[in-house]
Amino acid sequence: MALSKRDAFFKTEAPATKFDPAAKDRERVDIKLDREKENGTREPHREQQREPHRDQQREPPRERGKPTKELDGYVGFANLPNQVYRKSVKRGFEFNLMVVGASGLGKSTLINSLFLTDLYSGDYPGPSHRIKKTVQVETTQTLLKEGGVQLRLTVVDTPGFGDAVDNSNCWQPVTDYIGLKYEEYLNSESRVNRRTMPDNRVHCCLYFIAPSGHGLKPLDVEFMKRLHDKVNIIPLVAKADTMTPDECREFKKTILNEIAQHKIKIYEFPDCDDEEDRVQKKLKDRVPLAVVGSNTMVEAGGKRVRGRLYPWGVVEVENLEHNDFLALRNMIIRTHMQDLKDVTNNVHYENYRYNKLAAVTTDTKVKGTTGSKDPISQMEEEKKEHIQKMKKMEAEMEQVFEMKVKEKKQKLKDSEADLQRRAEQMRKSLEQQQKELDEKRDKFEKEKLEWEEVQRQEEMRRRSLENSKDTIDGKKKDKKKSLF
Repeated sequence: MALSKRDAFFKTEAPATKFDPAAKDRERVDIKLDREKENGTREPHREQQREPHRDQQREPPRERGKPTKELDGYVGFANLPNQVYRKSVKRGFEFNLMVVGASGLGKSTLINSLFLTDLYSGDYPGPSHRIKKTVQVETTQTLLKEGGVQLRLTVVDTPGFGDAVDNSNCWQPVTDYIGLKYEEYLNSESRVNRRTMPDNRVHCCLYFIAPSGHGLKPLDVEFMKRLHDKVNIIPLVAKADTMTPDECREFKKTILNEIAQHKIKIYEFPDCDDEEDRVQKKLKDRVPLAVVGSNTMVEAGGKRVRGRLYPWGVVEVENLEHNDFLALRNMIIRTHMQDLKDVTNNVHYENYRYNKLAAVTTDTKVKGTTGSKDPISQMEEEKKEHIQKMKKMEAEMEQVFEMKVKEKKQKLKDSEADLQRRAEQMRKSLEQQQKELDEKRDKFEKEKLEWEEVQRQEEMRRRSLENSKDTIDGKKKDKKKSLF
């Protein structure tokens, strides 16, 4: 059976050598005996003393041309692992975890339970309480400290996944996000200054499967097929306390059969020593992991444990007899976090980088197969192409400039016409007002003349009445005088 890329990579790594202080003395004896052999002064009793050392521990074969140097004392390069440890602790670690699944499967509760922190709380609710109309990718960062070691944890969640009526291409935002982070890391590697290279690549994807008991849904299969060559996928059976142990075992077998049937690649455990192999086998037998999450403490057997309280009993979260939460936490955090990061960097990212650079190399080769030319003619052609490109850019800029000038002139003409129209309207309005004022003035003058005529006639009538009255009074007086 052909080895996978991941197995081929890890099999090429040299095994780490352990520092053995007693080996230094044996190495001195071997070097001295080799020298005596070359000089022909080897003593018989030294031969007898050397053989037991070979029986007790065989030294690795020395390469020809690279003789081992004899050390007269303790130099100290055995302290290199401590230097790496101190530097790593000082720099801190980072881990990017993606959680994908439909709403209501306990993703937020499980993340809080994994890291024993309220990453999702009332101030920042989980993905199920932030359901979107479309699938969106949102990140949450937090800094965790434990035993003097800092871990910058980034949780990538996808609110809205699987909640729409039509879930076609709902995995596209997730694949675009993973590809974008690979692209950013590749660009940072290609820069001149590579001191700061933040690693935002997704190291692990926890995919939550609904505990239906009937196997994977078409959406689950399609999502994992789209992402299994881009990220480490760990399938999880959510809310395992809704099934009996027998149902859970049968459901796990069904899921594994469907994963193998559809040729989906999930995270594979690395090859380890015999002692660690037993632990790995126990973890492999539990995949896919059936988990239960809880953020509350309950009473169970006279002690307080993290679990869920039901009328029929208590489900303890950190109990391997009840669920696989403890195995998941040990695998992700305690034993396989660095391996997840290594597989992401050495397998998935390298595949992306190879495909990206291979496309560029292919384009370059296609351009370079036009003919074998000397460098001077090639430079002349490149110069001509550059001049043509500059002329084309100049023509485009002139065209854009002319277009903008035309737009500006048209705008000025429109504003001028608008001002003329408004001035004409104001002139007509003033003429109309002037006409109305003239009409009112003529009417007023006419009314004034009529009023003056009436007043003049009234004055004449009053005067005539006064004259007639004076005449009558004079006649009365004359009549009285005549009587007397």
